[in-house]
Amino acid sequence: MADFADTRVSLAGQGALIGVSATASASGACLADIGGIRVTVRVPPSLTVTAKQSLLILRKGSTYWAISVLTAPPAVPPAPPPPDDSVSTSDPAPAPKPTTTTGTLVCSPVATSTWRDGHWRTDIGSSTSADTFQGRYAGSGYGRMSGFAFYGSKPRSIAGASVTKVTVRLRRLTSGDYGTRSPTLRLVSESTRPSSLPTLNETSPGPALGVQGHVSPSEATFTLPTSWGQAMVDGSRGGLGITVSSDDPYMRLAGRASWSAAWTLTLYWRRSS
Repeated sequence: MADFADTRVSLAGQGALIGVSATASASGACLADIGGIRVTVRVPPSLTVTAKQSLLILRKGSTYWAISVLTAPPAVPPAPPPPDDSVSTSDPAPAPKPTTTTGTLVCSPVATSTWRDGHWRTDIGSSTSADTFQGRYAGSGYGRMSGFAFYGSKPRSIAGASVTKVTVRLRRLTSGDYGTRSPTLRLVSESTRPSSLPTLNETSPGPALGVQGHVSPSEATFTLPTSWGQAMVDGSRGGLGITVSSDDPYMRLAGRASWSAAWTLTLYWRRSS
Protein backbone atom coordinates (compact mmCIF):
# COMPACT_ATOMS: atom_id res chain seq x y z
CA MET A 1 0.00 0.00 0.00
CA ALA A 2 1.25 3.46 -0.84
CA ASP A 3 2.56 5.82 1.85
CA PHE A 4 -0.31 8.36 1.83
CA ALA A 5 1.53 10.73 4.07
CA ASP A 6 4.03 11.35 1.27
CA THR A 7 1.83 11.23 -1.83
CA ARG A 8 -1.37 12.88 -0.52
CA VAL A 9 -3.22 11.51 -3.55
CA SER A 10 -6.96 11.03 -3.86
CA LEU A 11 -8.39 8.19 -1.85
CA ALA A 12 -10.84 7.25 -4.58
CA GLY A 13 -10.63 3.64 -5.66
CA GLN A 14 -8.32 2.57 -2.80
CA GLY A 15 -10.75 -0.11 -1.51
CA ALA A 16 -10.27 -1.00 2.15
CA LEU A 17 -8.26 1.60 3.98
CA ILE A 18 -6.63 1.94 7.38
CA GLY A 19 -6.93 5.19 9.26
CA VAL A 20 -6.56 6.59 12.74
CA SER A 21 -9.52 8.22 14.44
CA ALA A 22 -8.98 11.86 15.32
CA THR A 23 -12.16 12.11 17.38
CA ALA A 24 -14.53 9.78 19.15
CA SER A 25 -17.67 8.81 17.28
CA ALA A 26 -20.70 11.02 17.84
CA SER A 27 -24.02 11.11 16.00
CA GLY A 28 -22.86 8.19 13.85
CA ALA A 29 -19.58 9.74 12.56
CA CYS A 30 -16.03 10.65 13.50
CA LEU A 31 -13.02 12.34 11.96
CA ALA A 32 -10.14 10.11 10.86
CA ASP A 33 -6.76 10.56 9.23
CA ILE A 34 -6.06 8.32 6.25
CA GLY A 35 -2.61 8.70 4.73
CA GLY A 36 -2.37 12.28 6.00
CA ILE A 37 -5.86 13.26 4.78
CA ARG A 38 -8.55 13.99 7.32
CA VAL A 39 -11.96 12.75 6.31
CA THR A 40 -15.35 12.27 7.87
CA VAL A 41 -16.06 8.61 8.52
CA ARG A 42 -19.48 7.18 9.15
CA VAL A 43 -19.70 4.89 12.14
CA PRO A 44 -22.40 2.18 12.38
CA PRO A 45 -24.44 2.13 15.63
CA SER A 46 -22.89 -1.23 16.55
CA LEU A 47 -19.36 0.24 16.57
CA THR A 48 -17.90 2.53 19.20
CA VAL A 49 -14.87 4.61 18.24
CA THR A 50 -12.63 6.61 20.51
CA ALA A 51 -9.80 8.94 19.53
CA LYS A 52 -6.49 7.51 18.33
CA GLN A 53 -7.83 4.11 17.41
CA SER A 54 -6.80 2.28 14.26
CA LEU A 55 -9.82 1.78 12.00
CA LEU A 56 -10.50 -0.46 9.06
CA ILE A 57 -12.37 1.85 6.66
CA LEU A 58 -14.31 1.00 3.53
CA ARG A 59 -15.09 3.68 0.93
CA LYS A 60 -18.45 3.44 -0.82
CA GLY A 61 -18.72 6.17 -3.42
CA SER A 62 -17.80 9.36 -1.64
CA THR A 63 -18.70 8.01 1.79
CA TYR A 64 -16.22 6.43 4.18
CA TRP A 65 -17.46 3.77 6.56
CA ALA A 66 -15.62 2.50 9.62
CA ILE A 67 -16.24 -1.22 9.63
CA SER A 68 -13.92 -2.31 12.44
CA VAL A 69 -11.64 -1.09 15.21
CA LEU A 70 -8.30 -2.74 14.75
CA THR A 71 -6.64 -4.18 17.83
CA ALA A 72 -3.02 -5.04 18.47
CA PRO A 73 -1.95 -8.40 17.14
CA PRO A 74 -2.39 -11.24 19.66
CA ALA A 75 0.58 -11.95 21.86
CA VAL A 76 2.35 -15.12 20.86
CA PRO A 77 3.25 -17.18 23.91
CA PRO A 78 6.93 -17.98 24.14
CA ALA A 79 8.00 -21.39 23.04
CA PRO A 80 8.41 -23.84 25.90
CA PRO A 81 12.01 -24.31 27.02
CA PRO A 82 13.80 -27.36 25.77
CA PRO A 83 13.69 -30.34 28.12
CA ASP A 84 16.25 -30.28 30.89
CA ASP A 85 18.28 -33.44 30.48
CA SER A 86 19.51 -33.04 34.06
CA VAL A 87 16.01 -33.57 35.50
CA SER A 88 15.37 -37.18 36.31
CA THR A 89 12.15 -38.72 35.04
CA SER A 90 12.36 -41.53 37.58
CA ASP A 91 10.29 -41.76 40.75
CA PRO A 92 10.59 -38.71 43.03
CA ALA A 93 12.94 -38.87 45.97
CA PRO A 94 11.33 -40.02 49.22
CA ALA A 95 10.39 -37.42 51.81
CA PRO A 96 13.16 -36.73 54.34
CA LYS A 97 13.00 -38.74 57.51
CA PRO A 98 11.69 -36.86 60.58
CA THR A 99 14.29 -35.45 62.93
CA THR A 100 14.32 -37.16 66.32
CA THR A 101 15.50 -35.28 69.40
CA THR A 102 16.31 -37.06 72.67
CA GLY A 103 17.10 -35.79 76.13
CA THR A 104 16.79 -36.21 79.87
CA LEU A 105 14.90 -34.08 82.36
CA VAL A 106 15.89 -34.22 86.04
CA CYS A 107 13.06 -33.28 88.41
CA SER A 108 13.76 -32.75 92.10
CA PRO A 109 10.66 -32.89 94.30
CA VAL A 110 9.13 -29.60 95.36
CA ALA A 111 7.98 -31.25 98.60
CA THR A 112 8.46 -34.49 100.54
CA SER A 113 5.97 -35.16 103.34
CA THR A 114 4.44 -37.91 105.50
CA TRP A 115 0.71 -38.26 106.18
CA ARG A 116 -0.55 -39.78 109.46
CA ASP A 117 -3.81 -39.65 111.40
CA GLY A 118 -5.48 -37.12 109.09
CA HIS A 119 -2.68 -34.56 108.82
CA TRP A 120 0.86 -33.94 107.57
CA ARG A 121 3.52 -34.69 110.17
CA THR A 122 5.48 -31.70 111.44
CA ASP A 123 7.17 -33.40 114.38
CA ILE A 124 9.88 -34.85 112.09
CA GLY A 125 10.85 -31.54 110.49
CA SER A 126 9.40 -29.27 107.86
CA SER A 127 6.23 -30.68 106.36
CA THR A 128 7.60 -29.94 102.86
CA SER A 129 11.04 -31.56 103.27
CA ALA A 130 10.39 -34.31 105.83
CA ASP A 131 11.40 -37.95 105.52
CA THR A 132 8.81 -40.28 104.04
CA PHE A 133 7.44 -43.17 106.09
CA GLN A 134 5.42 -46.26 105.21
CA GLY A 135 3.42 -48.47 107.61
CA ARG A 136 3.37 -48.30 111.41
CA TYR A 137 6.01 -48.98 114.01
CA ALA A 138 5.19 -52.11 116.03
CA GLY A 139 3.24 -51.24 119.18
CA SER A 140 2.75 -47.59 118.21
CA GLY A 141 -0.48 -45.93 119.25
CA TYR A 142 -0.38 -43.72 116.19
CA GLY A 143 -1.97 -44.55 112.85
CA ARG A 144 -0.46 -45.97 109.72
CA MET A 145 1.80 -43.62 107.67
CA SER A 146 2.18 -42.85 103.97
CA GLY A 147 5.03 -40.81 102.47
CA PHE A 148 4.87 -38.66 99.35
CA ALA A 149 7.00 -36.67 96.92
CA PHE A 150 5.52 -33.99 94.61
CA TYR A 151 7.18 -32.68 91.44
CA GLY A 152 5.41 -29.42 90.60
CA SER A 153 5.16 -28.34 86.94
CA LYS A 154 8.63 -29.33 85.71
CA PRO A 155 7.68 -32.72 84.17
CA ARG A 156 5.10 -30.90 82.01
CA SER A 157 7.84 -28.67 80.53
CA ILE A 158 8.47 -31.42 77.95
CA ALA A 159 4.77 -31.93 77.12
CA GLY A 160 4.38 -33.66 73.77
CA ALA A 161 7.54 -35.75 74.19
CA SER A 162 7.47 -39.54 74.46
CA VAL A 163 9.01 -40.92 77.66
CA THR A 164 11.34 -43.85 77.03
CA LYS A 165 12.48 -44.48 80.62
CA VAL A 166 11.92 -43.03 84.09
CA THR A 167 13.92 -43.55 87.29
CA VAL A 168 13.70 -42.38 90.90
CA ARG A 169 16.43 -42.24 93.57
CA LEU A 170 15.58 -43.68 97.00
CA ARG A 171 17.55 -44.14 100.24
CA ARG A 172 16.39 -46.08 103.29
CA LEU A 173 17.17 -44.64 106.73
CA THR A 174 17.16 -46.17 110.20
CA SER A 175 13.67 -47.12 111.42
CA GLY A 176 12.08 -50.50 111.96
CA ASP A 177 14.10 -53.67 111.48
CA TYR A 178 17.37 -53.85 109.54
CA GLY A 179 16.24 -56.54 107.09
CA THR A 180 15.88 -55.92 103.38
CA ARG A 181 12.40 -54.57 102.67
CA SER A 182 10.59 -53.19 99.62
CA PRO A 183 8.30 -50.17 99.74
CA THR A 184 5.04 -50.17 97.81
CA LEU A 185 5.15 -47.29 95.34
CA ARG A 186 2.04 -45.38 94.27
CA LEU A 187 1.46 -42.81 91.56
CA VAL A 188 -0.60 -39.85 92.81
CA SER A 189 -2.61 -37.21 90.96
CA GLU A 190 -1.39 -34.08 92.75
CA SER A 191 1.78 -32.25 91.65
CA THR A 192 1.93 -30.11 94.83
CA ARG A 193 1.12 -31.12 98.37
CA PRO A 194 -2.64 -30.94 99.02
CA SER A 195 -4.24 -30.23 102.39
CA SER A 196 -5.69 -33.73 102.53
CA LEU A 197 -4.50 -37.24 101.67
CA PRO A 198 -3.33 -37.33 98.03
CA THR A 199 -5.27 -39.29 95.44
CA LEU A 200 -3.69 -42.74 95.12
CA ASN A 201 -3.59 -44.37 91.68
CA GLU A 202 -1.30 -46.98 90.06
CA THR A 203 0.87 -49.21 92.24
CA SER A 204 4.20 -50.98 91.76
CA PRO A 205 6.66 -52.77 94.09
CA GLY A 206 9.76 -50.74 94.83
CA PRO A 207 13.38 -51.80 95.24
CA ALA A 208 14.57 -54.08 98.04
CA LEU A 209 16.52 -51.86 100.48
CA GLY A 210 18.36 -52.41 103.73
CA VAL A 211 18.91 -49.80 106.44
CA GLN A 212 21.71 -47.36 105.66
CA GLY A 213 24.90 -48.33 107.48
CA HIS A 214 23.66 -51.82 108.34
CA VAL A 215 22.44 -53.77 105.34
CA SER A 216 23.24 -53.12 101.67
CA PRO A 217 21.98 -51.85 99.42
CA SER A 218 20.34 -48.97 101.26
CA GLU A 219 20.18 -46.76 98.16
CA ALA A 220 18.83 -47.35 94.66
CA THR A 221 18.16 -45.64 91.36
CA PHE A 222 14.96 -47.51 90.63
CA THR A 223 13.30 -47.80 87.22
CA LEU A 224 9.59 -47.02 87.29
CA PRO A 225 7.01 -48.08 84.69
CA THR A 226 7.46 -45.90 81.59
CA SER A 227 3.74 -45.11 81.64
CA TRP A 228 4.20 -43.38 85.02
CA GLY A 229 6.69 -40.93 83.57
CA GLN A 230 4.45 -40.33 80.54
CA ALA A 231 1.50 -39.58 82.83
CA MET A 232 3.57 -36.93 84.64
CA VAL A 233 4.66 -35.35 81.35
CA ASP A 234 1.08 -35.37 80.08
CA GLY A 235 -0.15 -33.80 83.34
CA SER A 236 -2.58 -36.48 84.54
CA ARG A 237 -0.28 -37.45 87.45
CA GLY A 238 2.02 -35.32 89.59
CA GLY A 239 3.72 -37.23 92.40
CA LEU A 240 4.87 -40.51 93.98
CA GLY A 241 4.11 -42.13 97.30
CA ILE A 242 4.85 -45.12 99.51
CA THR A 243 1.96 -46.70 101.38
CA VAL A 244 0.65 -50.11 102.47
CA SER A 245 -2.76 -51.27 103.62
CA SER A 246 -1.23 -53.06 106.63
CA ASP A 247 1.34 -52.00 109.22
CA ASP A 248 4.26 -53.80 107.56
CA PRO A 249 6.77 -53.34 106.19
CA TYR A 250 7.49 -50.29 108.28
CA MET A 251 10.08 -48.20 106.46
CA ARG A 252 11.60 -44.73 106.41
CA LEU A 253 12.96 -43.27 103.19
CA ALA A 254 15.01 -40.08 103.10
CA GLY A 255 13.25 -36.81 102.30
CA ARG A 256 14.70 -33.57 100.91
CA ALA A 257 16.11 -32.43 104.26
CA SER A 258 18.00 -35.71 104.88
CA TRP A 259 19.42 -36.23 101.38
CA SER A 260 19.54 -33.73 98.53
CA ALA A 261 19.03 -36.44 95.91
CA ALA A 262 16.03 -37.96 97.70
CA TRP A 263 13.12 -38.84 95.37
CA THR A 264 14.88 -37.25 92.35
CA LEU A 265 12.99 -38.23 89.22
CA THR A 266 14.79 -38.53 85.86
CA LEU A 267 12.76 -38.64 82.65
CA TYR A 268 14.37 -39.92 79.45
CA TRP A 269 12.46 -38.69 76.41
CA ARG A 270 12.39 -38.34 72.63
CA ARG A 271 10.51 -36.09 70.23
CA SER A 272 10.14 -36.30 66.43
CA SER A 273 9.63 -33.28 64.15
